[in-house]
Formats: sequence, structure tokens, C-alpha cells
Amino acid sequence: MDKNFYITTPIYYPSAKPHMGHAYSSIIADFFARFKKIDGFNVHFLTGTDEHGLKIQRAAEVKNVDTLKFCDEISETFRKLSKTLNLSNTDFIRTTEERHKKTVQYLWNILEKNDEIYLSKYSGWYSVSDEAFYNEDEIETIDGKKIAINSKSEVEWVDEESYFFRLSKWEKPLLDFYEKNPDFISPKSRKNEIISFVKSGLKDLSVSRKSFSWGIKVPNNKDHIIYVWLDALTNYISALNYPNKENDLFKTFWPASIHLIGKDILRFHAVYWPAFLLAAKIELPKKVYGHGWILSGDEKMSKSKGNILDPLEIIEQYGLDPLRYYLIKEVSFGNDGNISQDRLEDCINSDLANNFGNLCQRVTAFAMNNCQGLIPKDIDFEKEDLVILDDFKLNIENIRVKIDEQDVNYYINFIVNSLFVANKYFNDQEPWKKKDNPKRMNTIVYTTFEIIRKISFMLYPIIPDSALKALKIFEINENNINFSSIMNNNFLEQGKKFNKIGILFKKIEK
Repeated sequence: MDKNFYITTPIYYPSAKPHMGHAYSSIIADFFARFKKIDGFNVHFLTGTDEHGLKIQRAAEVKNVDTLKFCDEISETFRKLSKTLNLSNTDFIRTTEERHKKTVQYLWNILEKNDEIYLSKYSGWYSVSDEAFYNEDEIETIDGKKIAINSKSEVEWVDEESYFFRLSKWEKPLLDFYEKNPDFISPKSRKNEIISFVKSGLKDLSVSRKSFSWGIKVPNNKDHIIYVWLDALTNYISALNYPNKENDLFKTFWPASIHLIGKDILRFHAVYWPAFLLAAKIELPKKVYGHGWILSGDEKMSKSKGNILDPLEIIEQYGLDPLRYYLIKEVSFGNDGNISQDRLEDCINSDLANNFGNLCQRVTAFAMNNCQGLIPKDIDFEKEDLVILDDFKLNIENIRVKIDEQDVNYYINFIVNSLFVANKYFNDQEPWKKKDNPKRMNTIVYTTFEIIRKISFMLYPIIPDSALKALKIFEINENNINFSSIMNNNFLEQGKKFNKIGILFKKIEK
């Protein structure tokens, strides 16, 4: 079994400060990366910034600063966001880096050598905001302005010399690939959308521009800049130092296990990117997952609408782990979702403070007073103990399958249900009434301790800091978290001293 796992976020466009949509993609990717790591995988987790194109150039001109300096400053805000969100990314790529430039020009040369690129003239509608070209049937007129129907971004007419990629040539090979690899595009609704788009007919794609200068030069024709998507998408292999044969990053981690992206850039990742790779005879990624948007009210967030939700403000008010938990639990993965202050506070109070934090405190306080501050050692599991302990063992393979299917909802629902059952078990077993039967009392405490450990292991990919605080009860650190060990009902060392912990989550007064 291949135990390497390579996950990528979109590389973010640093024309403005990060918003909740950026945070959501990154947190979800971090969840998968952390889960795979504790399940014994060698994980490579990539994020970064896409820094070329006309939109960046214009944004820098508005601020009257050097374009690279502008990129340096805003890219740094995304790098800081990675730390603020407690991401476990192993790399951060910038498309202004030399390693990226070399790979992009190398890929261009391969495509040109394979007769996949030719020089012609482009005339059509172009959105600077989306860095995308649109057909007539994808445009509408609103208040005298031409607008892209899907993104609602304004488009402008472009008429200039351009290099073209022979995208039309790859229509049938792409459809054949989708058929042979039914899990390549997820969720299913997005897959149907892409297949419909490709079946409607693919036109050759403009892959260079002459009207601006901020970007990677076309080899052997310095008048042209490589179009931003051919440039940007290549980050997934430039970060692996492709085509450097001396470095084993590419050999180890390519093809990517999953490109995790927002649904608005699915076409670029599920049509253009695989076509580029097929044309260059490079293996395709295993999966592209187009998740939904985080909405502000009922609308997608955008700088022009002034409806940006700042993740830093929510983190400052409620803390990072509550935000991570909320986004993973309350936004049905694959669908659109929004931030509700009431629902966020309910999550904190009900799930985190009551069901998890209070359980940890109640059990440790009871054991401190009645088990001499030691993990009980005189135990004898009965049927009701094993039923709850074995539920994890019985579901471990199914959980792994669901993770590989990106069924985040199943995973979080399993945890929420396990917390409910754990609290009910401790209440129903009433260890405080078993003091005249030390073995039974000890067994109830030990069983509940084991459930807390197992749930904390499962919560680690979602709320890593809080899970680690809970695991300090047992002196378990990050290096000791192994998902397979939730099958073990006797993981905790009997007779060992445990630690009492403080409040994990403060309840929100409503």
C-alpha cells in the first residue's frame, strides 16, 4: 500500500488580504493532512500564493509600489495566516520563486516540442478579476457592462497576438480519462458539470499575453507572458522540484493524492490542468475536489462587494480551534456554507465545552479523588464497557474509507455521537455509587479515560491544540498520536499518574 500522501490547497491570489474562504480551504486541507499523518502516512502538504497576472500588476499600480514588493508584502500575510490557522503544511510556494519559473518554462518547452502550442491571434472576452477567458454564452449585460454569468466579474474585450494550447485535441482523451477514473472529480455534482462542459466542445486555449509584463516570459519570445493559469497550475509540480531528477520529491509524491480547491476554479483544475499534463506526458493527479463557498449572507465573498469575512477577527473573539471545529462540522463539505455567530456559539457551548471539555474535567476530578490520581489498574471489562470501547475498533476501517472519499461529515458525526455516548455511559454507570466495589469503579473510570483518549486522537486533526491539551491528562504528546491505536482498549498504562486539567473551552454567555 502506498503510504505517501500529497495534498494541495489552491495557491491564493494576493491582490487583497485573506478572507474566510482562504481559511476554509486551508483548514480542510490541514484536517486531511493531519489525519493521514497520524494514520502513518508520509505527508506532503502544499499551500502558497499565485503572484502573476494583470490583476496583481494593476493592484500594485493603484498602490504605486513595485509589483514584486507588493507581492512580498501580501504573500507574507498568507504565510502568517498559515501559522495563525495552525496549518501543518510542509511547503509554501510562491510563483515568483526561481524554482517555479524554471519548471514553468521547462513545461512550456515540452508542450512546444510536442507541437501542443502555436502562435495565433486572440479575440474575446477576458476577466481580469478571474484571470479567465469567457465565451459569448457565458456573458451577460448588466447596467451596460459585460459580466461573466458565473462569477459576476466584469469582462473586457481583448484583441492581441497570443500563443494557443491545443485544448480541443484533448476533448476525447479527457472524457475517456473521466470514464476510466470515476473518482477523479468530486463531489459527483461537480463531475457532471465538468463532463457536460467538455462534451459541449473544447476550443484551443490562449496561454500567453502581450498586453502586460508581470509574469514569466515565454521562452524564446520575450514579448509574451505565460498566461496565469498555465503558470499557476504548474506550482503543484514546481514545488516538487520537477524535473530535477536528483531530487526524489517528485518521484515520492507525484501524482498528487488530492487537489483541494473552491468550486469556482474547478474547470481550470479538472480540464485545463489534466490536458496540460496529458500533453506533456506527465501522470495526472488522483483527485480534484471542488468544495463549496463560504458565503457572506447569501453571496460569495468578494472585495468589490465589501462583504469580506475576516477569519482573524473571529479567531480573536472565539479562538482558533472553535473556528476550525465550526467550519468542519457546520459546513457540509462539498456544499456552500456561511458563518453564523449563533451556531458558532452553540458549537462552543454544546459540543466543545459541555460534551468534550466537561467530560474531561468530570472524569479527571472524580479519578483524582477516588483513584489516588492514578490511572486505575484493578480493572475487569464487562459487556457494557466493551460495547462502547469496541465501537471505535469496529469502525476504524470504515472511517479510513470515508476519509479517502472526503466524507468529512461522517467523520465529525462519528465524533459527536461518540461524545454523546461517552457522557451517557459515565452518567449511567454512576461510578460514584460504586465505591464499595473498587474494581467496578476502577473499570468505569479506566473505560472513560480510554474513550477520552480515543476521541482526543480523532479530534486532533480538527482541533489540534485543544486535543493535545486534553491528552496532557495522560502525558501523551503529538508524537504519540497514532490513529491505529484507537483499536487498543488497554493503551493507557495502568497505575501511572495522570494530570488534572483546567477548562478546555469557556462557555459563551448568551
